[in-house]
Amino acid sequence: MFKMPVGLYEKALPAALSWEERLAAAGQAGYDFVEISIDESDERLSRLDWPASTRAELRRSITNTGVRIMTMCLSGHRKYPLGSHTPELRRQGQEILRKAIDFAGDIGLRVVQVMGYDVFYETSDAETRANYMDGLHLGTRWAGEAGVMLGLENLDTPFVENLSRALVITREIDSPWLKLYPDIGNLTAAGYYPPDELTLAKNQVLGIHVKDALPKIIRGVPFGDGIVPFQETFSALAKTGFWGLLGVEIWGHMLPNEDPLVTAASACKFVEKLVSEAWPTGCASSQS
Repeated sequence: MFKMPVGLYEKALPAALSWEERLAAAGQAGYDFVEISIDESDERLSRLDWPASTRAELRRSITNTGVRIMTMCLSGHRKYPLGSHTPELRRQGQEILRKAIDFAGDIGLRVVQVMGYDVFYETSDAETRANYMDGLHLGTRWAGEAGVMLGLENLDTPFVENLSRALVITREIDSPWLKLYPDIGNLTAAGYYPPDELTLAKNQVLGIHVKDALPKIIRGVPFGDGIVPFQETFSALAKTGFWGLLGVEIWGHMLPNEDPLVTAASACKFVEKLVSEAWPTGCASSQS
């Protein structure tokens, strides 16, 4: 019997936890892995410069808890975009991508999620797209050296707001080290129907970000309070033959009146029920 691995975004749990406490809490809530965040804050970006001793301590925490860190949400490129008009910002963005891939290889992460932003705080144009593509080309070379996959994620700007646009980019890069890591909440919030989008991306999906959403609202919507068509989406995934990582995205600080561990455990049960209904035999569908 196979098991679809379900992971928890680290920001679902209190930031004050140590890594061993965080991994143990995720395991207690029913998760198989944790997704580490490398966002645009100096504190989280500095993780990419951790010395060998700190990295070894993280690996020990993984061993001690039995809960892996399998994916990285690399949103630091919002501040240091690969597509920036400013050469120094581009250089910093490329360096962040290189360090993230090296970190992943060292710790044992499988996927570094690359944001589908050419720029975030600048105006997107033909120059920023070309710069972004140059950065992704470099990234796939580094990924190949490290044996780490890159997963392109659709986001909340027109640049890559759906999977058709994401597929244009991955096909242009044309590397086995760059595939898709769709976010079904982002798709729904942007006005797209996830089952149709995921059908277009058959055999190109490494994992899925699972969260609820409302029109133009992609964070802080509790499961069941939004408009994401979960059952139809998971059914479509099964029909495409998907079998991969499921990352549950929760921002614990946005739910201040709830116990984060209880919220995380409830979300895990919600997703596992969707999996059991879409894949009742416990293995991936071979339907075309």
